[in-house]
Amino acid sequence: VQLQASGGGLVQAGGSLRLSCAASGRTFSSYTVGWFRQAPGKEREFVASISWSGGNTYYADSIKGRFTISRDNAKNTVYLQMNSLKPEDTAVYYCAAQLRGDDRTYYGSYGYWGQGTQVTVSS
Repeated sequence: VQLQASGGGLVQAGGSLRLSCAASGRTFSSYTVGWFRQAPGKEREFVASISWSGGNTYYADSIKGRFTISRDNAKNTVYLQMNSLKPEDTAVYYCAAQLRGDDRTYYGSYGYWGQGTQVTVSS
């Protein structure tokens, strides 16, 4: 499966953005999809994940209550709605997919990655 992330941009603190992760491949609906982010000088960190059916979602504590992950398998797309953005949310955001059901918070569990989209939140 091939992934392409989009929707990043520059936004003021308190604003919102919606990221999209578009996938190719007929079996995309079988994959768990995660969003990760990496700020300059920091390690890549888990943000959110969603199961193949959309029935199970999981969030990092740092964004819980502000971000929402969802998916539309008919459109082969996963979304990350980001509200109440903070300057510390500034990072390159990546979407990733895995089929095996390994630790959803660990980037090494994901075998497929998109190219990343930059999110910059100004104070």
